[in-house]
Amino acid sequence: MEQVIDRMATGLGNAVSFIVDSGTAFIVFALIWAGFAAALIWNQELLGDVWLWVRALPWVGQGLIWIVFLPVMLALWIWQTSWVLILRLILILAIAGWTLLIFPRP
Repeated sequence: MEQVIDRMATGLGNAVSFIVDSGTAFIVFALIWAGFAAALIWNQELLGDVWLWVRALPWVGQGLIWIVFLPVMLALWIWQTSWVLILRLILILAIAGWTLLIFPRP
């Protein structure tokens, strides 16, 4: 059993490393952030709908989405708060910028 877990963990680690190093993660997150920005400008209700969709998933599904897309989910959570609009926008912009800075470009 230990060998199976070791192989699965190694394979998963190698896959994540390839996705990040190849620039795929940067492209995926750049597209997600572009969509987030478009929704902020033209259809803010869509962000609420995405938030409700994720919240309606089973716990395992929610956990996976939060782990894989943590910066975006954090931004969605911030958007759903009742904080002052300018504070929410600054925080979301900071998270998006940080996310795009940490990933290697293709």
